Amino acid sequence: MSAIFMDRTTPIGLVRIVEQDGAVTRVDLSTSDGFANRESGQAGTSPLLQAAVQQLDEYFAGQRTAFELPLRPEGTAFQRQAWQALCAIPYGETRSYAQQARAVGRPTATRAIGAANGRNPIAIIVPCHRVIGSDGSLTGYAGGEPVKRWLLAHEGAQRRTQLALWSDANAPQ
Repeated sequence: MSAIFMDRTTPIGLVRIVEQDGAVTRVDLSTSDGFANRESGQAGTSPLLQAAVQQLDEYFAGQRTAFELPLRPEGTAFQRQAWQALCAIPYGETRSYAQQARAVGRPTATRAIGAANGRNPIAIIVPCHRVIGSDGSLTGYAGGEPVKRWLLAHEGAQRRTQLALWSDANAPQ
């Protein structure tokens, strides 16, 4: 079966959800590089895409803290292991890249974890936005730092740095 996708306008901009063979394979943010040129299949709908849109709507409305969708991200074995570890980070919490590296049993692989997170194909649902620097600083995010800041503020994530930076005034346009 070929991929189908649905677009949804959200507080952080356009989000594209891609399904193939009964699983979500991508959630792309319009704020990420290459969004317009990314091959996503045909626009369409399915019960799974409708459920994904509903769950994302609930997340953005503050009514959902975890997603219940079949996922199939494409990547190397290490990347999939890193992404699985992301799913273990609870809503409203953050982890450092070093903590994530230890969680996958590769304590010296901090940079590789960062690279894997940067290639996470299922934004928001596989929450790479919850990973920050060891010093509490925001670090790279494929959707852009303003989106990462907004998502963490939305979740009420506790950080070691000033939360004053996280306000609706800083939400991406």
